[in-house]
Amino acid sequence: MDLYSWVKALHVISIIAWMAAILYLPRLFVYHVAAETGSVQSETFKVMERRLLKAIMTPSMIVAWATGLWMATQIDAFSQGWFHAKLTLVVIMSAVHGYLAGCTRKFANDANTKTARFYRILNEVPTLLMIFIVILVIVKPF
Repeated sequence: MDLYSWVKALHVISIIAWMAAILYLPRLFVYHVAAETGSVQSETFKVMERRLLKAIMTPSMIVAWATGLWMATQIDAFSQGWFHAKLTLVVIMSAVHGYLAGCTRKFANDANTKTARFYRILNEVPTLLMIFIVILVIVKPF
């Protein structure tokens, strides 16, 4: 068996899970903003947001980082320009993840101050990052 291929498969699976969660969480926020504080709907969103973050989003990010860094050492990626750019974008994606985790805490404490429009726009950031990351990994333009 080729260990690199298995790690790469795990990496792709974790990226898919991370991206699904990081794209869904802001969408939940869009709907949560409209829910009345203390309502059953609001409390349901809190549970959904917490579970998404803790059970899918954060574990998949950790696996993506661990497998990605392992693979990078195996192919000497740290000496390649495309990888530096990709790593920068993944750090930014991780910062978005952290920001969304903070938003989740604010919603949990009924302390959100942002609008649905804000979360709709924020929802586009991971999409743009993903597009550029995939281009860097597949095309390796530099």
